[in-house]
Amino acid sequence: MTDTAAPKASTSFLPAKSWQHFVAGGLGGMCGAIVTSPFDVVKTRLQSSLFREKHTTMSMAETGHILRDIYREESPRALFKGLGPTLVGVVPARSINFFTYGNGKQVIANNFNDGRENTWVHLTAAAIAGIVTGTATNPIWVVKTRLQLESGARTALGGSWATITTIMREEGVRGFYKGLSASYLGVTEGTIQWVLYERLKRLTAGTEGKGGALEWVGMLGSAGTAKCVASLITYPHEVIRTRLRQPKVNGVMKYTGLWQTLRLIIAEEGARRLYGGLSAHLMRVVPNAAVMYSIYEGILRWESK
Repeated sequence: MTDTAAPKASTSFLPAKSWQHFVAGGLGGMCGAIVTSPFDVVKTRLQSSLFREKHTTMSMAETGHILRDIYREESPRALFKGLGPTLVGVVPARSINFFTYGNGKQVIANNFNDGRENTWVHLTAAAIAGIVTGTATNPIWVVKTRLQLESGARTALGGSWATITTIMREEGVRGFYKGLSASYLGVTEGTIQWVLYERLKRLTAGTEGKGGALEWVGMLGSAGTAKCVASLITYPHEVIRTRLRQPKVNGVMKYTGLWQTLRLIIAEEGARRLYGGLSAHLMRVVPNAAVMYSIYEGILRWESK
């Protein structure tokens, strides 16, 4: 395992220009979310039991059919349902995650590993960043999920506010933290992604500073591959989290806990359903990660000049 030297510690607890990670992460997340929003809507519906009867397969062809059906039956705007809450959630979520990870790995290295970064430093920083981000932004994702599971089209602002008031009235504050246990389980995805990204980025380090297409291809490939592998390993938590965030049906909350949801899905629908929406998910998150990380790295490099 090859270590890399972390920047020298500054007189403050946080590294110099720590704000760059916050800004770069937020901008990268915003651009990625806008570009891939239609696939996010499809993924959420395929993960949910509310659309199980209509959509039963998980192929890329099925993803295309659902996109077509939403466009024809609900309007083009429906392909961007939940984008308002998504952006409200993505910008702070990515800002918090990149800020916590980017600065955290330096703080951990400087204070606990003689100023050097390695895989264990990256793993620890990524896990902390995932927990902090999940806790801070879970209410936003609950609202987004509820919006995407509705048929028809409402304005983002009006729909979001109506959903917020409904959750508060029917479920209380705890309703905004539905799926938080699954989000914590999903910290493993972010951890795997960051660690793998750092390793792949190191393998393509020979292209850095040369400019041109080769350098950016290496960066895009590292980000996309890391996200793809992490998603394939940890995807079932996404389905469980979506089920936990579903609204009541006929006044009954069907999914009430992490393990109860896991057992119920397997018993009623089979283990295969834990991968519902996987194709749509990969079609969204892989290019999303490529866009997000390239913008993040680009801003950091531009600010460092």
